[in-house]
Amino acid sequence: MQAALGAEHAVVYGYGVVGGKVEAARRTDARAAYDAHRARRDELARAVRDLGGTPDAAAPAYALPFRVKDSGAAVRLAARLEERVAGVYSDLVRATTGDRRAAAAEALREAAVRAVRWRGESVAFPGLAERAATPSSSAPSPS
Repeated sequence: MQAALGAEHAVVYGYGVVGGKVEAARRTDARAAYDAHRARRDELARAVRDLGGTPDAAAPAYALPFRVKDSGAAVRLAARLEERVAGVYSDLVRATTGDRRAAAAEALREAAVRAVRWRGESVAFPGLAERAATPSSSAPSPS
């Protein structure tokens, strides 16, 4: 749960960058994704507390996978953020059962759908194929 929470912290940060660079026609998409990830982050923080833990706080900043200079790079970043968080939710699906597993599967599905919308194409196994193609399976790391 903490890993998913950390990934959501990073994605929320990343969408702040996306929103600042993406063209006006895609800002509604960026805002909707930002809001969805903030809601997931808050749900995960509650779940960690329900399990008796203390939710990890967000880092002050996160390293992005590449420089975001324009709208095209912002769109690529949004797709990458969704791919990475899908990988984390894939891990959570494997590690949990019951309602938590169902919630993780729903979050994985939502991230996969958003990644397709940003990227314009799908992958065979969201949350798995992307992980095999990148050295890090988590969202951007704290800097």
